[in-house]
Amino acid sequence: MPQAAIVAESKPDPTADRTAGSEFAPLLRTVREQGLLERRAAWYARGIAVNLIFLAAIVTGMALLGPSWWTLLLAPPLAILSARMAFVGHDAGHSQITADRGKGRLIQLVHANLLLGMSQEWWNDKHNKHHANPNHIDKDPDVAADILVFTQQQTAGRTGLRRRLTRHQAWLFFPLTTLEGIALKVYGFQAVFSRQDTRMPARRRAVEGLLLAAHVGGYVTLLLTTLTVGQAIVFALLHQMLLGLHLGMAFAPNHKGMEMPDPENSQGWGHLRRQVLTSRNIRGGLFTDWFLGGLNYQIEHHLFPSMPRPHLRLAQPLVRAHCLARGVSYTETGLIDSYRQALGHLHRVGEPLRVGA
Repeated sequence: MPQAAIVAESKPDPTADRTAGSEFAPLLRTVREQGLLERRAAWYARGIAVNLIFLAAIVTGMALLGPSWWTLLLAPPLAILSARMAFVGHDAGHSQITADRGKGRLIQLVHANLLLGMSQEWWNDKHNKHHANPNHIDKDPDVAADILVFTQQQTAGRTGLRRRLTRHQAWLFFPLTTLEGIALKVYGFQAVFSRQDTRMPARRRAVEGLLLAAHVGGYVTLLLTTLTVGQAIVFALLHQMLLGLHLGMAFAPNHKGMEMPDPENSQGWGHLRRQVLTSRNIRGGLFTDWFLGGLNYQIEHHLFPSMPRPHLRLAQPLVRAHCLARGVSYTETGLIDSYRQALGHLHRVGEPLRVGA
Protein backbone atom coordinates (compact mmCIF):
# COMPACT_ATOMS: atom_id res chain seq x y z
CA MET A 1 0.00 0.00 0.00
CA PRO A 2 1.53 3.33 -0.95
CA GLN A 3 2.07 5.76 1.86
CA ALA A 4 0.19 9.04 1.65
CA ALA A 5 2.32 12.17 1.90
CA ILE A 6 1.45 14.54 4.69
CA VAL A 7 2.02 18.24 4.06
CA ALA A 8 3.88 19.81 6.96
CA GLU A 9 2.48 23.00 8.40
CA SER A 10 4.74 25.92 9.30
CA LYS A 11 3.92 26.21 13.00
CA PRO A 12 0.70 25.04 14.63
CA ASP A 13 -1.28 27.48 16.71
CA PRO A 14 -3.41 26.35 19.68
CA THR A 15 -6.47 25.96 17.43
CA ALA A 16 -4.56 23.66 15.11
CA ASP A 17 -3.39 21.62 18.13
CA ARG A 18 -6.99 21.16 19.28
CA THR A 19 -8.00 20.16 15.75
CA ALA A 20 -5.20 17.63 15.54
CA GLY A 21 -6.12 16.23 18.94
CA SER A 22 -9.78 15.93 17.95
CA GLU A 23 -8.79 13.49 15.20
CA PHE A 24 -8.06 10.93 17.89
CA ALA A 25 -10.73 11.82 20.45
CA PRO A 26 -13.75 10.26 18.63
CA LEU A 27 -11.80 7.03 18.08
CA LEU A 28 -10.76 6.90 21.73
CA ARG A 29 -14.37 7.42 22.79
CA THR A 30 -15.61 4.58 20.56
CA VAL A 31 -12.89 2.19 21.70
CA ARG A 32 -13.58 2.97 25.33
CA GLU A 33 -17.35 2.56 24.92
CA GLN A 34 -16.82 -0.89 23.42
CA GLY A 35 -14.78 -1.96 26.44
CA LEU A 36 -11.60 -2.57 24.46
CA LEU A 37 -9.44 -0.82 27.05
CA GLU A 38 -10.64 -3.08 29.87
CA ARG A 39 -7.92 -5.41 31.16
CA ARG A 40 -7.93 -9.16 30.46
CA ALA A 41 -6.14 -10.44 33.56
CA ALA A 42 -7.51 -13.98 33.24
CA TRP A 43 -6.34 -14.24 29.61
CA TYR A 44 -2.83 -13.23 30.61
CA ALA A 45 -2.88 -15.50 33.67
CA ARG A 46 -3.62 -18.50 31.47
CA GLY A 47 -0.84 -17.55 29.08
CA ILE A 48 1.69 -17.06 31.89
CA ALA A 49 0.70 -20.41 33.43
CA VAL A 50 1.18 -22.18 30.09
CA ASN A 51 4.59 -20.53 29.67
CA LEU A 52 5.70 -21.66 33.13
CA ILE A 53 4.51 -25.22 32.47
CA PHE A 54 6.53 -25.34 29.24
CA LEU A 55 9.54 -23.86 31.03
CA ALA A 56 9.31 -26.58 33.68
CA ALA A 57 8.99 -29.22 30.93
CA ILE A 58 12.11 -27.95 29.14
CA VAL A 59 14.15 -27.83 32.35
CA THR A 60 12.96 -31.35 33.21
CA GLY A 61 13.86 -32.52 29.71
CA MET A 62 17.37 -31.10 30.06
CA ALA A 63 17.80 -32.87 33.39
CA LEU A 64 16.57 -36.19 32.01
CA LEU A 65 18.64 -36.06 28.81
CA GLY A 66 21.73 -34.94 30.68
CA PRO A 67 25.11 -34.33 28.99
CA SER A 68 23.99 -35.34 25.50
CA TRP A 69 24.15 -33.40 22.26
CA TRP A 70 20.49 -34.33 21.82
CA THR A 71 19.76 -31.86 24.62
CA LEU A 72 20.59 -29.06 22.17
CA LEU A 73 17.25 -29.82 20.50
CA LEU A 74 15.64 -28.11 23.49
CA ALA A 75 17.40 -24.80 22.76
CA PRO A 76 15.02 -23.73 19.94
CA PRO A 77 11.82 -24.29 21.97
CA LEU A 78 13.46 -22.49 24.90
CA ALA A 79 14.22 -19.54 22.58
CA ILE A 80 10.58 -19.44 21.46
CA LEU A 81 9.44 -19.63 25.08
CA SER A 82 11.84 -16.83 26.04
CA ALA A 83 10.27 -14.66 23.34
CA ARG A 84 6.83 -15.42 24.80
CA MET A 85 8.11 -14.20 28.16
CA ALA A 86 9.52 -11.08 26.53
CA PHE A 87 6.10 -10.33 25.06
CA VAL A 88 4.50 -10.71 28.49
CA GLY A 89 7.10 -8.39 30.00
CA HIS A 90 6.43 -5.89 27.21
CA ASP A 91 2.68 -5.99 27.86
CA ALA A 92 3.16 -5.65 31.61
CA GLY A 93 5.31 -2.57 31.06
CA HIS A 94 2.44 -1.00 29.12
CA SER A 95 -0.10 -1.78 31.89
CA GLN A 96 -1.95 -4.09 29.50
CA ILE A 97 -2.24 -6.88 32.07
CA THR A 98 -3.34 -4.87 35.11
CA ALA A 99 -3.99 -1.23 35.95
CA ASP A 100 -2.26 -1.78 39.31
CA ARG A 101 1.23 -0.37 38.70
CA GLY A 102 2.76 -2.35 41.55
CA LYS A 103 1.44 -5.68 40.26
CA GLY A 104 2.39 -4.80 36.70
CA ARG A 105 5.94 -3.94 37.77
CA LEU A 106 6.20 -7.23 39.68
CA ILE A 107 5.09 -9.21 36.61
CA GLN A 108 7.58 -7.37 34.45
CA LEU A 109 10.42 -7.82 36.95
CA VAL A 110 9.83 -11.57 37.05
CA HIS A 111 9.66 -11.92 33.26
CA ALA A 112 12.31 -9.39 32.23
CA ASN A 113 14.91 -9.49 35.00
CA LEU A 114 14.54 -12.93 36.53
CA LEU A 115 13.56 -15.07 33.53
CA LEU A 116 15.29 -13.17 30.71
CA GLY A 117 18.15 -11.30 32.41
CA MET A 118 17.04 -7.95 30.98
CA SER A 119 16.60 -4.76 33.00
CA GLN A 120 12.96 -3.72 33.33
CA GLU A 121 13.80 -0.14 34.25
CA TRP A 122 16.23 0.33 31.34
CA TRP A 123 13.78 -1.18 28.86
CA ASN A 124 10.84 0.93 30.03
CA ASP A 125 12.84 4.16 29.78
CA LYS A 126 13.98 3.35 26.25
CA HIS A 127 10.64 1.98 25.08
CA ASN A 128 8.56 4.84 26.48
CA LYS A 129 10.71 7.32 24.56
CA HIS A 130 10.08 5.30 21.42
CA HIS A 131 6.31 5.31 21.97
CA ALA A 132 6.25 9.05 22.64
CA ASN A 133 7.99 9.89 19.35
CA PRO A 134 8.12 6.81 17.10
CA ASN A 135 10.65 7.00 14.25
CA HIS A 136 11.59 10.54 15.23
CA ILE A 137 15.19 11.04 14.16
CA ASP A 138 16.19 12.99 17.27
CA LYS A 139 13.85 11.59 19.93
CA ASP A 140 13.35 7.87 19.26
CA PRO A 141 16.28 5.80 20.61
CA ASP A 142 15.28 2.94 18.29
CA VAL A 143 16.38 4.95 15.24
CA ALA A 144 19.49 6.50 16.75
CA ALA A 145 22.63 5.85 14.70
CA ASP A 146 24.39 2.81 16.10
CA ILE A 147 25.33 -0.44 14.37
CA LEU A 148 22.47 0.28 11.95
CA VAL A 149 21.51 3.69 10.59
CA PHE A 150 18.09 4.70 9.34
CA THR A 151 18.63 7.89 7.32
CA GLN A 152 21.25 8.84 4.76
CA GLN A 153 22.17 11.81 6.95
CA GLN A 154 23.27 9.33 9.61
CA THR A 155 25.77 7.75 7.23
CA ALA A 156 27.94 10.88 7.29
CA GLY A 157 31.16 10.34 9.17
CA ARG A 158 30.89 6.54 9.27
CA THR A 159 34.37 5.09 9.07
CA GLY A 160 36.10 1.76 9.44
CA LEU A 161 34.01 -1.25 10.44
CA ARG A 162 30.84 0.79 10.98
CA ARG A 163 31.10 2.16 7.44
CA ARG A 164 31.43 -1.35 6.02
CA LEU A 165 28.49 -2.56 8.10
CA THR A 166 26.31 0.35 6.96
CA ARG A 167 27.23 -0.27 3.34
CA HIS A 168 25.70 -3.75 3.51
CA GLN A 169 23.34 -3.34 6.47
CA ALA A 170 20.30 -4.71 4.64
CA TRP A 171 22.08 -8.01 4.01
CA LEU A 172 23.46 -8.09 7.54
CA PHE A 173 20.25 -7.16 9.33
CA PHE A 174 18.97 -10.63 10.20
CA PRO A 175 22.42 -12.05 11.02
CA LEU A 176 22.89 -9.07 13.37
CA THR A 177 19.56 -9.73 15.08
CA THR A 178 20.98 -13.03 16.36
CA LEU A 179 22.98 -10.85 18.77
CA GLU A 180 19.91 -8.94 20.00
CA GLY A 181 19.15 -11.29 22.89
CA ILE A 182 22.69 -10.87 24.20
CA ALA A 183 22.70 -7.11 23.54
CA LEU A 184 19.53 -6.61 25.59
CA LYS A 185 21.22 -8.28 28.54
CA VAL A 186 24.43 -6.28 28.16
CA TYR A 187 22.63 -2.93 27.94
CA GLY A 188 20.45 -3.83 30.91
CA PHE A 189 23.41 -4.89 33.05
CA GLN A 190 25.24 -1.68 32.15
CA ALA A 191 22.24 0.43 33.18
CA VAL A 192 21.81 -1.36 36.51
CA PHE A 193 25.42 -1.70 37.57
CA SER A 194 26.89 1.48 36.10
CA ARG A 195 27.66 4.03 38.80
CA GLN A 196 27.50 6.82 36.25
CA ASP A 197 23.81 6.16 35.46
CA THR A 198 21.93 7.96 38.24
CA ARG A 199 18.45 7.86 36.68
CA MET A 200 17.49 4.64 38.47
CA PRO A 201 16.56 4.99 42.18
CA ALA A 202 18.90 3.09 44.51
CA ARG A 203 16.20 0.73 45.81
CA ARG A 204 15.05 -0.23 42.33
CA ARG A 205 18.66 -0.65 41.25
CA ALA A 206 19.23 -3.08 44.13
CA VAL A 207 16.10 -5.12 43.33
CA GLU A 208 16.92 -5.28 39.64
CA GLY A 209 20.54 -6.17 40.36
CA LEU A 210 19.56 -9.05 42.64
CA LEU A 211 17.12 -10.44 40.07
CA LEU A 212 19.65 -10.13 37.25
CA ALA A 213 22.24 -11.94 39.38
CA ALA A 214 19.66 -14.63 40.19
CA HIS A 215 18.98 -15.06 36.47
CA VAL A 216 22.65 -15.49 35.63
CA GLY A 217 23.20 -17.84 38.56
CA GLY A 218 20.18 -19.98 37.70
CA TYR A 219 20.94 -20.08 33.97
CA VAL A 220 24.59 -21.03 34.44
CA THR A 221 23.72 -23.60 37.10
CA LEU A 222 21.11 -25.23 34.85
CA LEU A 223 23.53 -25.49 31.95
CA LEU A 224 26.54 -26.74 33.92
CA THR A 225 24.59 -29.29 35.96
CA THR A 226 22.95 -30.85 32.90
CA LEU A 227 25.64 -30.46 30.20
CA THR A 228 29.36 -30.51 29.71
CA VAL A 229 31.09 -27.13 29.48
CA GLY A 230 31.34 -27.35 25.68
CA GLN A 231 27.72 -28.41 25.31
CA ALA A 232 26.62 -25.66 27.71
CA ILE A 233 28.37 -22.99 25.62
CA VAL A 234 26.83 -24.26 22.39
CA PHE A 235 23.37 -24.51 24.02
CA ALA A 236 23.59 -20.96 25.38
CA LEU A 237 24.72 -19.53 22.03
CA LEU A 238 21.99 -21.37 20.15
CA HIS A 239 19.34 -20.29 22.66
CA GLN A 240 20.37 -16.62 22.75
CA MET A 241 20.90 -16.29 18.99
CA LEU A 242 17.53 -17.83 18.14
CA LEU A 243 15.88 -15.61 20.76
CA GLY A 244 17.47 -12.54 19.17
CA LEU A 245 16.36 -13.65 15.71
CA HIS A 246 12.79 -14.22 16.92
CA LEU A 247 12.65 -10.79 18.55
CA GLY A 248 14.17 -9.19 15.46
CA MET A 249 11.55 -10.81 13.26
CA ALA A 250 8.84 -9.45 15.57
CA PHE A 251 10.15 -5.88 15.79
CA ALA A 252 11.65 -5.37 12.31
CA PRO A 253 8.38 -4.91 10.34
CA ASN A 254 6.85 -2.33 12.67
CA HIS A 255 8.46 1.02 11.75
CA LYS A 256 11.41 0.59 9.40
CA GLY A 257 10.72 2.25 6.06
CA MET A 258 7.78 4.24 7.43
CA GLU A 259 7.54 8.02 7.90
CA MET A 260 10.40 9.51 9.90
CA PRO A 261 9.14 12.77 11.38
CA ASP A 262 11.39 15.66 12.22
CA PRO A 263 10.64 19.24 13.34
CA GLU A 264 10.13 20.32 9.72
CA ASN A 265 7.77 17.67 8.36
CA SER A 266 5.69 16.82 11.45
CA GLN A 267 4.52 20.18 12.74
CA GLY A 268 0.86 19.98 13.68
CA TRP A 269 0.74 16.19 13.88
CA GLY A 270 -1.54 15.03 16.67
CA HIS A 271 -1.44 11.67 18.40
CA LEU A 272 -3.33 9.91 15.60
CA ARG A 273 -0.99 10.93 12.77
CA ARG A 274 2.18 10.66 14.86
CA GLN A 275 1.42 7.02 15.67
CA VAL A 276 -0.35 5.81 12.52
CA LEU A 277 1.91 7.31 9.86
CA THR A 278 5.06 5.90 11.47
CA SER A 279 3.71 2.36 12.00
CA ARG A 280 2.99 -0.65 9.82
CA ASN A 281 0.55 -3.49 10.50
CA ILE A 282 1.11 -7.09 9.42
CA ARG A 283 -1.74 -9.12 7.97
CA GLY A 284 -2.22 -12.69 9.10
CA GLY A 285 -4.21 -15.08 11.21
CA LEU A 286 -3.87 -16.53 14.68
CA PHE A 287 -0.36 -17.86 14.04
CA THR A 288 0.84 -14.38 13.07
CA ASP A 289 -0.77 -12.95 16.21
CA TRP A 290 1.00 -15.60 18.30
CA PHE A 291 4.39 -15.48 16.59
CA LEU A 292 4.62 -11.66 16.66
CA GLY A 293 3.12 -11.34 20.14
CA GLY A 294 0.36 -9.00 18.94
CA LEU A 295 2.93 -6.52 17.61
CA ASN A 296 1.54 -7.14 14.13
CA TYR A 297 -1.20 -4.70 15.23
CA GLN A 298 1.46 -2.03 15.65
CA ILE A 299 -0.84 0.86 14.72
CA GLU A 300 -3.46 -0.10 17.29
CA HIS A 301 -0.79 -0.79 19.90
CA HIS A 302 0.78 2.62 19.42
CA LEU A 303 -2.55 4.41 19.53
CA PHE A 304 -3.65 2.51 22.65
CA PRO A 305 -0.50 1.24 24.46
CA SER A 306 -2.47 -0.08 27.45
CA MET A 307 -4.94 -2.04 25.31
CA PRO A 308 -4.74 -5.77 26.15
CA ARG A 309 -3.22 -7.87 23.40
CA PRO A 310 -6.40 -9.91 22.60
CA HIS A 311 -8.33 -6.67 21.99
CA LEU A 312 -5.97 -5.30 19.33
CA ARG A 313 -7.53 -7.44 16.61
CA LEU A 314 -10.98 -6.24 17.65
CA ALA A 315 -9.94 -2.61 17.53
CA GLN A 316 -8.35 -2.85 14.10
CA PRO A 317 -11.54 -2.38 11.99
CA LEU A 318 -12.46 0.67 14.05
CA VAL A 319 -9.02 2.23 13.63
CA ARG A 320 -8.82 1.47 9.92
CA ALA A 321 -12.25 2.96 9.24
CA HIS A 322 -11.45 6.04 11.32
CA CYS A 323 -8.19 6.63 9.45
CA LEU A 324 -9.97 6.24 6.12
CA ALA A 325 -12.59 8.80 7.15
CA ARG A 326 -9.84 11.23 8.23
CA GLY A 327 -7.69 10.72 5.13
CA VAL A 328 -4.82 9.27 7.17
CA SER A 329 -2.78 6.58 5.43
CA TYR A 330 -3.20 3.21 7.19
CA THR A 331 -0.39 0.86 6.15
CA GLU A 332 -0.91 -2.89 6.32
CA THR A 333 0.99 -5.59 4.45
CA GLY A 334 1.98 -9.25 4.58
CA LEU A 335 4.82 -10.48 6.76
CA ILE A 336 7.25 -11.26 3.94
CA ASP A 337 6.51 -7.98 2.18
CA SER A 338 7.06 -6.10 5.45
CA TYR A 339 10.58 -7.52 5.61
CA ARG A 340 11.10 -6.57 1.97
CA GLN A 341 10.07 -2.99 2.70
CA ALA A 342 12.18 -2.74 5.85
CA LEU A 343 15.28 -4.21 4.24
CA GLY A 344 14.72 -2.11 1.11
CA HIS A 345 14.78 1.01 3.28
CA LEU A 346 18.01 -0.06 4.98
CA HIS A 347 19.52 -0.81 1.56
CA ARG A 348 18.64 2.64 0.23
CA VAL A 349 20.07 4.32 3.32
CA GLY A 350 23.43 2.60 2.79
CA GLU A 351 23.58 3.45 -0.92
CA PRO A 352 25.80 6.57 -0.61
CA LEU A 353 28.52 4.45 0.98
CA ARG A 354 28.38 1.91 -1.84
CA VAL A 355 28.83 4.47 -4.61
CA GLY A 356 32.40 4.31 -5.79
CA ALA A 357 33.29 1.77 -3.08
